[in-house]
Amino acid sequence: MCGILGFAARAGATFRPDLDAAVQRQRHRGPDDSGVWRDDRTALGFNRLSIIDLSAKGHQPMQSPDGRYVIVFNGEIYNFPELRAGLAAQGETFAGHSDTEVLLRVFAREGFERCLAQLRGMFALALWDRQTRTLALARDRLGVKPLVYADTGAGFAFASEIATLFQIKPDLSRAPDYAAMDHYLTLQYIPAPLSGFRAIRKLPPAHAMIVREGKVERVWRYWDIDHSARSSLSFAEACEALREQVLEATRIRLVSDVPLGAFLSGGVDSSITVAAMARLASEPVKTYAIGFEDERFNELPYAREVARHLGTEHHEMTVRPAAVDLLPQLIEHLGEPMADNSVMPTYYVSEFARKSVTVALTGDGGDEVFAGYRRFYHMRRAETLAKLRLTPLWRGSRRLTLAVENLTHPGKPRRRFPASRADEMLNLAGAARYQHLLAFYTDSEKRSLITPEFARATGGSATSDYLARALARGAGADAVNRWLYVDQSTYLPEDILFKVDIASMANSLECRSPFLDHQLIEFACSLPGSYKLTASGRHKHILKEAFKDWLPAGFMQREKKGFSVPLASWVRNDFGPVLRERLLAQKALAPWFRQDAVERMIEEHASGRASHSNRLWSLLVLSQWVESFKVPL
Repeated sequence: MCGILGFAARAGATFRPDLDAAVQRQRHRGPDDSGVWRDDRTALGFNRLSIIDLSAKGHQPMQSPDGRYVIVFNGEIYNFPELRAGLAAQGETFAGHSDTEVLLRVFAREGFERCLAQLRGMFALALWDRQTRTLALARDRLGVKPLVYADTGAGFAFASEIATLFQIKPDLSRAPDYAAMDHYLTLQYIPAPLSGFRAIRKLPPAHAMIVREGKVERVWRYWDIDHSARSSLSFAEACEALREQVLEATRIRLVSDVPLGAFLSGGVDSSITVAAMARLASEPVKTYAIGFEDERFNELPYAREVARHLGTEHHEMTVRPAAVDLLPQLIEHLGEPMADNSVMPTYYVSEFARKSVTVALTGDGGDEVFAGYRRFYHMRRAETLAKLRLTPLWRGSRRLTLAVENLTHPGKPRRRFPASRADEMLNLAGAARYQHLLAFYTDSEKRSLITPEFARATGGSATSDYLARALARGAGADAVNRWLYVDQSTYLPEDILFKVDIASMANSLECRSPFLDHQLIEFACSLPGSYKLTASGRHKHILKEAFKDWLPAGFMQREKKGFSVPLASWVRNDFGPVLRERLLAQKALAPWFRQDAVERMIEEHASGRASHSNRLWSLLVLSQWVESFKVPL
């Protein structure tokens, strides 16, 4: 797990950046070693967090024995022992035992595309061919590791983090991408290939790129889920196969030459991960959990219960965060606005674990692969009602239900239909329905918030189109698997995995998740959606049934609790003065948002008349990004 960066100048351009300074900018991603390789118009830089082969033979940038190829590689190739054995049988000899050296030899022998097809892991890589003067770049299938780039008139620059690109090319434009800002207001993240800046792009997951003579020549998707692959396994057989898949995905993620542990939140996914580790490890697993003083957000008792059951070497702490001080640091690492507030507890648990381990396994991906969110139930129900032409009848039943609630609970505020996002989305279809269900600002709410100038700059909201493209690629799947695929293609890489990478690597910690193994995901996607989400609405059904005997009795019946922070209190108290100073006194976002709308939200939230914590948090994060990166409005 490391940081990579580099550039390739165009012919005739005077593009010779100070890569030593850029490498230093990403030192948190790899404090153990660093290096820079240069030729006449190209340079590659590297920060190393030593995980496998701690010797100098794992140093990067690494050259092939004949000197033709040079690689910088961030991540882990979990099947490198098998690949190495195959190469050795063909006569290859190796200087060390790193996965980087194996990857470089596979590339040299097989070529770029055949090499990518053989990799099982998480990675962002760049390979320079000195003979053809081409740069080959790729990102792993699920998008665990980031790769950002700028294609400019002077040449092509890339890095693991956006701030490093500005170090490589200080005159790179900081003009915001307004289409990206519109996505952000809806989703709380910016989807690839967009970034917060017009001049910077993100290579999407499962994509590769060729750069020739300092210009992007080709970008393509090299992997996707095959929705025509359908399993014929019974539910019991699928449970057995799933246990084997999770154990294998966990086993290959335990290879490390440095101390290794796991995050244990007390939820289903992290608990299953630790249970699999406990079955495979010869010593007690080191587990790490954090909690908050606010009991509504404290899962320490559940983590403690699992740790006792599995006999782990458990570490826990109650976080008393300095959230106001942490936000600017996180924005510097993120490089763009990203308003998922769970980035903060992820940072704190990473900081805590890093005191004694360098690698931590997580349960990331379980919700998106096995239907852990309520939205999958809502989407399936809405589609079923529409297919059976029962939507009008459902609306009527909802009106009746609300009327009965109003009569039986006279002391509570009266509710009228539509009373929820799930009610409102019944008037929509497809991707627009899904967008409305999860939007932080709906399209109508955005229209009442943004200024006419901002609206013109965006050219109209394209979030539904973005989601619809993912939906179209999953068209061959059943209703549940189709929406799982949308989440796996959008929310998982652009929010969850981006957040985890940035928060963990800011603390020089490598995170690995068995649920992000692409072979496990291909297997899971071949199973009927009903195995994951039952007709009665039980989420992660097969996961809970397959592993219920590995965890404490009754554990799988516990209500889901997200890994989050007491945001409403934070926005009202800790961040209250900052919000007022930045958004009201300084009017930091006035060119984009109507001041009366912003002021109304702040006052309603501060007084307790309404809760706008998520909306105000997204504006606060945006204002911090504008300030930190000197973004012109």
